[in-house]
Amino acid sequence: MQFRVSDAAEHESKKFYGAKKSMSQRHLIEGNPVLVVVDIQNGDPPQAGVPPIPHMQSDGSWVTNATKLIESARESHVPVVFIQEAHRRDLIDFGRELDGAEGVHLLEGDHGTEIRPEIGMTKDDYFIKKRRYSCFFGTDFELLMKGLYADTLIFIGGLTDVCVHYSFVDGHQNNYFCRVVEDSVTGSSVDAHKASLNAMEYLQTGARRTTAEVLQTFQQRAEGLGATKSPAELQSAVS
Repeated sequence: MQFRVSDAAEHESKKFYGAKKSMSQRHLIEGNPVLVVVDIQNGDPPQAGVPPIPHMQSDGSWVTNATKLIESARESHVPVVFIQEAHRRDLIDFGRELDGAEGVHLLEGDHGTEIRPEIGMTKDDYFIKKRRYSCFFGTDFELLMKGLYADTLIFIGGLTDVCVHYSFVDGHQNNYFCRVVEDSVTGSSVDAHKASLNAMEYLQTGARRTTAEVLQTFQQRAEGLGATKSPAELQSAVS
């Protein structure tokens, strides 16, 4: 069969858009999942009434949701990786971080730098310390992901528009399927939070997920027979 130029172009166009459509219909979990808990730490106290890192107003439900996801991940045999931002006390590793809105924060040895106890990190969880925003940058996170045969990274924690966003982007550029649980993260401001969620969705269609969706998927994974609770019941559990 011979194609005219216009026929060939149309053929290639159909192939491209057909592939794009199939790629946009990814499952929440593709292959092996890992729950990545980004910087859920005690936090530093304000200095002269000003917090070193700005945070959006929140009722704290995102922490409750994150805790539910961590517990469910363990029950579903999904690896949990806790990420901690921590800086040397001589400030040598801050780089350009202090050129923006953030003040000195999360120094090694300070109470504010420790993982929040209520989210329940255990000795069986994985732990990565980082100096910069992305959990990939200057750490052995990628080595750990290869060891876990990870395919899908599910991000929770904060800040949505800083460490979560930059870690998501690095995961995307390293060919992982990336998801962000939008009601289990918090941002530096509401506008920045929303903008980053939209930016992550732009990179991977279906990246934005809810706690209820992920809990249901974890439950399905654990049982292997389908969920025993409806999405409505799971949503009421996290509301």
